[in-house]
Amino acid sequence: MTASIPNRRGFLAGLAAASLIPHPTWADAGSPAYLSAAATQDGSYLLCGIAADLTVLFQIPLPDRGHAAAAHPSKPEVVAFARRPGTFAVVIDCTTQTETARLMAPLGRHFYGHGAFSEDGNWLFTTENDYEAGQGCIGVWDVAAGYVRSAEFPSGGIGPHDIKRLPGTDTLVIANGGIDTHPDSGRTKLNIATMRPNLTYVDAGVVIETAELAPDLQKNSIRHLAVSAKGMVAFGMQWQGDTDVIGLVGTHRMGQSVRILQAPQEQVRSMQGYVGSIAFKADDKTVAATSPRGGSVHMFNAETGGFSHSHHLVDVSGVAPNEDGFVITSGLGVLQKIGNRTKPLRAQQDLLWDNHLIAVETAKL
Repeated sequence: MTASIPNRRGFLAGLAAASLIPHPTWADAGSPAYLSAAATQDGSYLLCGIAADLTVLFQIPLPDRGHAAAAHPSKPEVVAFARRPGTFAVVIDCTTQTETARLMAPLGRHFYGHGAFSEDGNWLFTTENDYEAGQGCIGVWDVAAGYVRSAEFPSGGIGPHDIKRLPGTDTLVIANGGIDTHPDSGRTKLNIATMRPNLTYVDAGVVIETAELAPDLQKNSIRHLAVSAKGMVAFGMQWQGDTDVIGLVGTHRMGQSVRILQAPQEQVRSMQGYVGSIAFKADDKTVAATSPRGGSVHMFNAETGGFSHSHHLVDVSGVAPNEDGFVITSGLGVLQKIGNRTKPLRAQQDLLWDNHLIAVETAKL
């Protein structure tokens, strides 16, 4: 007997019923404002959800040390990345606090600790090292298929570290740090004399623009990115030279030249050649760059490029915007708000926060 085909009215009724099925939101996961990898005092590793009032909402185990995470644009799902040269990334349902999938880098690749979703959330892009070829590549993962790897394309440089999506588009900006590494040599830098860091902009797997630093800054490895609502890119660098450098923070807009933000030399020197994380304030008027080595956060006017002031916190690294200024984290367990109007708020946790604090954008969720 042949099964009957539902009539149009029944079909539409079925669709209507399906549309009434509630979909999980970040509220079902406790409404975290931020995500961060952390280590415990006994040496285990976690991904944590953090509320706007700096309360730790959840702690989800990771198989090894984490670095950064990518939050899905339309559901409470996160991909937590291993610290380079790690080969795993863990997909986590934050409502059930369970691992739902695990990404493994293909043979001859390792992850750099960062990734970004497409605007519709159907694709995940991961920064990777093709270490035998000594070139960067971007892995493409099919989210609906359970994070199956479906393609890859060149990053347009060596050592792609961070990757972001320009707002309202699927254009990706990639921080190619310029440093060649190989797992056989651990984290040893193999090409300092010839490194050429750059920013590349990629659309549909094709590099559409490349922005390079001036020749005298070719040892300034571009590592971490922040993107404003209007598409300005801020980037933090790590100096590989043996002399003083003029700056460790820059900005760029497509079609324009790179701008290096310059602070007083004693301030630049205090960062000890190392920016750990970078973020725009919620109003996009201020850029904050952290230095765990220098124990300081540098603030810049995003439009003029002028240095504003610095804030000090030992082993500071993670930074993300809040309603008034920024939230920062440290490797010694500190969570702290810094801003102009909010009351000072500082929390101490029995956790060692890792490099990055990821803001959860809930407006669309």
